[in-house]
Amino acid sequence: MPQFINDNTFGSYFETFQHTAWRLESRRGYNSDRASEKYRRWLETGELPDDSDRPWCVNVRAQTAQGKRIERVRLAYDPPTPEQRYLLAAAATNNAAGEDIRYLWRADADKHGLPALDFWLFDSRYALVLHFDTVDDYLGAELVDDPARIVQLCQIRDAAWHHAIRRDEFAQQVASRV
Repeated sequence: MPQFINDNTFGSYFETFQHTAWRLESRRGYNSDRASEKYRRWLETGELPDDSDRPWCVNVRAQTAQGKRIERVRLAYDPPTPEQRYLLAAAATNNAAGEDIRYLWRADADKHGLPALDFWLFDSRYALVLHFDTVDDYLGAELVDDPARIVQLCQIRDAAWHHAIRRDEFAQQVASRV
């Protein structure tokens, strides 16, 4: 049975890690994005507000200023879903804050045996595996600290990071396919 964390403590994991926080995102979209005003505005205008002062970016700047790394790989379908295109646009702000977001086509991820799994891996020691229902609603985060499972997540991270490309290069690929 999964050990779910108290969601009120979720943010503290991004303040207390020592070296690296790494994420794999594999979903076609997230209901939390679809429900946001920012997403609706982007759908209508194609533009995003400057929200570089939001708490996530403030913390990314603080953590990376200490030499820590915050990285993620997003798996994208071909063509990317509207939600994936939205996250691609929004990633520019995260990258500017110091997070390194990279992309990998879902078909390439499948070739390399990468799972449809969303998780954050911290310091290669513990992880939060994110659970969603069939309509992409977040259900909770499972704390994982079993060494064998952590090794598997590290292997997924290493393979995904090796094959992923930087956000700007991926954005050019997406633009050239439209």
